[in-house]
Amino acid sequence: MSDNNEIYFQIHPSSGIPIYKQIVEQVERLVASGHLSPGDEIPSVRKVATHFEVNPMTVSKAYSTLEASNILERRRGRGMVVASSTENTKTVKERIEFIKPNLEEIAEQAKQLDLPNDKILALLKQLLENNDGK
Repeated sequence: MSDNNEIYFQIHPSSGIPIYKQIVEQVERLVASGHLSPGDEIPSVRKVATHFEVNPMTVSKAYSTLEASNILERRRGRGMVVASSTENTKTVKERIEFIKPNLEEIAEQAKQLDLPNDKILALLKQLLENNDGK
C-alpha cells in the first residue's frame, strides 16, 4: 500500500476531536492493523492539507507526533514513511484495545438512553457491514 497518491484517512472537522489527533489516531490504527507496513509512504503534508482544506501546520503537527512515537520516520527524498525500526502490527486483541474506550462510551450512552442491547448491536452490525463495501 505504498502509493503516495492515496489518502488513507478521513477528517471530520465537526467531530470535536482536533484534526491533528484524528490523523494521528487513524494512522496508528492503520499501522496496527497492517494496512500500512514499514516503508510505506505517507501522503505529503501539502497533499493532505489541500485534500482536506486544512492548515498544513495541523498535518505537520500530526506527522511530527507520529514521528516522535516512532510510528513514522523521515526519509530523505521520500518524505514520511512508516517506520521500519519497530514491529507495529498488533494482534486482534491489541487492536480491540484501540476501540474499547469508544465502545465503552457507546455502551454507557445506550444505557443512559435506556436503549435495548439488541437494537444497538443490530445497528453496529449494520454499520460494520456498510463499511465493508468501502
